[in-house]
Amino acid sequence: MMSTSMVRRRVPRPGSLLETLNTSRHGAALAIYGIVVLLHWVEHLAQAAQIYLWDWPIPEAGGALGLVFPSLVQNELLHYGFALIMIVAFFMLRHGFTGRSRTWWGIALGIQFWHHIEHLLLLIQSWSGAYLLGKSVPTSMIQLLIPRVELHLLYNAIVFAPMVVAMVLHRRATTAEQAMMRCDCAHPPARRDRRASARASV
Repeated sequence: MMSTSMVRRRVPRPGSLLETLNTSRHGAALAIYGIVVLLHWVEHLAQAAQIYLWDWPIPEAGGALGLVFPSLVQNELLHYGFALIMIVAFFMLRHGFTGRSRTWWGIALGIQFWHHIEHLLLLIQSWSGAYLLGKSVPTSMIQLLIPRVELHLLYNAIVFAPMVVAMVLHRRATTAEQAMMRCDCAHPPARRDRRASARASV
């Protein structure tokens, strides 16, 4: 028996972009989003390598993009913009998930929402010139406990992990979850399972 939470789900308006992204284009949208997130990871890992492997001063370690556009990477608007894109994508693509995958996607969304708040706080400080607790640079709340580079590596890791779990569970949806799905993300493995069952029954 399916739970009430699986049955009572809001669905996007028929024919809307949101519906398309969560039905016929859900798999493609998730793939594109995944690539964008991985490229963002490349930036953070490149910055970590510059600091911890090559001993660059932190102000000079701007990742791969920072080598070409150093002033752009130092702009808080760029960082906030990416955090905002991520949270919007999380909200827009969540309708396509069901059951276990929807729970994990929601966990990732919640963590990213806080990450977005932290970047918003940094952006406001950058624009106003008034820094948290009299610090000399824009500082987020958790940054009072953990240095910025390590903190944002941590944020990206704890958002990325449940996001990947959600995508894997979405592809490997149970029969009950597939009955609720409006996209075809889980159909290829389901077909493989049916072919395997057919061969076993011969």
